[in-house]
Amino acid sequence: MKVVIFDLDGTLLNTIADLAAAANHALGALGFPRRAEEECVQFVGNGVTKLLERALPDGAKTADNVERMRDAFFEYYDEHLWDKTYIYAGVTELLEALQARGVLLAVASNKYQSATQRLVKYFFPQIKFLEVLGQRQGFPVKPDPDIVNEILLSAGARKEEVLYVGDSDVDMQTAKNAGVRVCAVTWGFRSRELLESFRPDFIADTAREILTMI
Repeated sequence: MKVVIFDLDGTLLNTIADLAAAANHALGALGFPRRAEEECVQFVGNGVTKLLERALPDGAKTADNVERMRDAFFEYYDEHLWDKTYIYAGVTELLEALQARGVLLAVASNKYQSATQRLVKYFFPQIKFLEVLGQRQGFPVKPDPDIVNEILLSAGARKEEVLYVGDSDVDMQTAKNAGVRVCAVTWGFRSRELLESFRPDFIADTAREILTMI
């Protein structure tokens, strides 16, 4: 295996508490009721715009409300993006082992670019990622495969040399659209049953299992 591409939220990092706090801050700024953290788990995966749209009450899911919430969300999240975020068990050891083997590592996320890069640098300063890519203006979000294809081009790798690792339906679809093998992880934001319905090439219950696959 030449390249391993990781999703970020729900795969490398448990970010849900800080995402929920930022979403609730934005909801409160507009006078809307808060959402439970458990609800927010189902709202994430498709970027900030979709998170805020899903968090809004029925009847209030307008483009204007989402746009007004975005400013409040970004202002809060940029100040609190790692207050309660943590690395999943075994992930650091997995990344270090893959790096020691000469495997090229990359991150492909639907989180906005600046937050993606800050989180990766903060939690994994010892890992030399080939690419750390988040949501960028003018670029389509996952499950569009462009972000994967961009990493493949940077790595000079063929599709059969790549493994994509993620925790959600969006990740399963992204890998399928890109034509690369995919490993679903069960410790993230989606159920094992849902992940299995997408027929991933591998399913991992622990980070160590990914290392044995490779």
